[in-house]
Amino acid sequence: MSASLATVSYLGATILFILCLGGLSNQETSRRGNLYGMIGMAIAVLATVFGPSVTAAGLPWIIGAMVVGAGIGLYLARVVQMTQMPELVAFMHSMVGLAACLVGFASYIDTSMPLTGAEKIIHEVEIYVGILIGAVTFSGSVIAFGKLSGKIGGKPLLLPGRHYLNLIGLLIVIYFGREFLHAETFAQGITPLIVMTVISLLFGIHMVMAIGGADMPVVVSMLNSYSGWAAAATGFMLSNDLLIVTGALVGSSGAILSYIMCAAMNRNFISVIAGGFGSDGGAPKPAAGGSAEPAGEVSPILAAETAELLREAKNVIIVPGYGMAVAQAQHIVYEITSHLREKGVNVRFGIHPVAGRMPGHMNVLLAEAKVPYDVVFEMDELNEDFPDTDVAMVIGANDIVNPAAQEDPTSPIAGMPVLEVWKAKTSIVMKRSMASGYAGVDNPLFYKDNNRMLFGDAKKMLDEVLVALMKD
Repeated sequence: MSASLATVSYLGATILFILCLGGLSNQETSRRGNLYGMIGMAIAVLATVFGPSVTAAGLPWIIGAMVVGAGIGLYLARVVQMTQMPELVAFMHSMVGLAACLVGFASYIDTSMPLTGAEKIIHEVEIYVGILIGAVTFSGSVIAFGKLSGKIGGKPLLLPGRHYLNLIGLLIVIYFGREFLHAETFAQGITPLIVMTVISLLFGIHMVMAIGGADMPVVVSMLNSYSGWAAAATGFMLSNDLLIVTGALVGSSGAILSYIMCAAMNRNFISVIAGGFGSDGGAPKPAAGGSAEPAGEVSPILAAETAELLREAKNVIIVPGYGMAVAQAQHIVYEITSHLREKGVNVRFGIHPVAGRMPGHMNVLLAEAKVPYDVVFEMDELNEDFPDTDVAMVIGANDIVNPAAQEDPTSPIAGMPVLEVWKAKTSIVMKRSMASGYAGVDNPLFYKDNNRMLFGDAKKMLDEVLVALMKD
């Protein structure tokens, strides 16, 4: 493939990537957006593999690596459950960061094209920054994978003087960056590069370990942004324009999504990095004489009674959460929804921006179960409708329906926008137990007079609800 044809292919791939991002902004166009992205990536890969930068001798190695990688990807696509998608995304981000590190070291070791003057300095800055971002992305994503998969606890690890530790690390990185740029030999330059890499890896670990469980959706989005900037830095090192543009698209869109997520949680992005929800040090103290625990008793409900409430309702709002994903209950939820709609019940779904463990987690689950897009609404579109709702059914959600966010100024989640399910005539919360949510904050919703608790596995209990509904 000629250089001009490769450039045209890159331009076409870039346009498709932009159309992909545009399509992913809406549920109805998300499938088309994914298709644009896949076609664009196929064009980009073919244009790179068969472009002028790849020699005939290296082609078999590249094709062999692609076959292995494609095989691993197909295997993961078949075996990974929807509940495991967040940690899979974190794993993929770590691979992008690792690739940036490896490309950076390879670019520094490569002496086939000796550079001098300003060109040499610019290239070394690209290497240094690329490895720095890649190392932070890699180690941070590994910790995020551990937290999301439950291998690492969700409680934040807040080291004494952690902000000073981060500042000291930054100053060391800047100092060794200066040493790296002034190095005259390979031996003089490799030491600062290794030191910086180690510090960056430690910073990535420290940064994500200090973030609480409820902020993990923001972390996934943030690491997505980091992986984009790591890819862009790799593009600079390899002089690949498409990689630069694609990385910048991913990095900027990830940063915007992180901002939107923080706004949805009434959180400052810097405060998320400094330590997330659930940190003892960051939570306000209860007022004097006040109690951190809600008072009252819960009112249990049976599946048959739940079915009766749903049967008599005219307006129903279902709020899914991570518990629905764990129970794999989305398909039975679809069956219940279809049955109620056939009976003339207005059933809608309320999705909080940070429901689940990653952005859009609940939307993906509902789409997998064939829930119609036109009954799935964002939090802001439904909150005003709860007073006119007969039944608000919460399936495995906790923090995103916690009234303490509005009613208790001492709560760690005070000010966080939530779905106001307690304003419905009756709210039903499905949970296995009375355990607190991912943020580690108790939920006063459970004790409200108009709330009922349907305890048990969500899929099993919903099966019983559906059977009871079918008897009418």
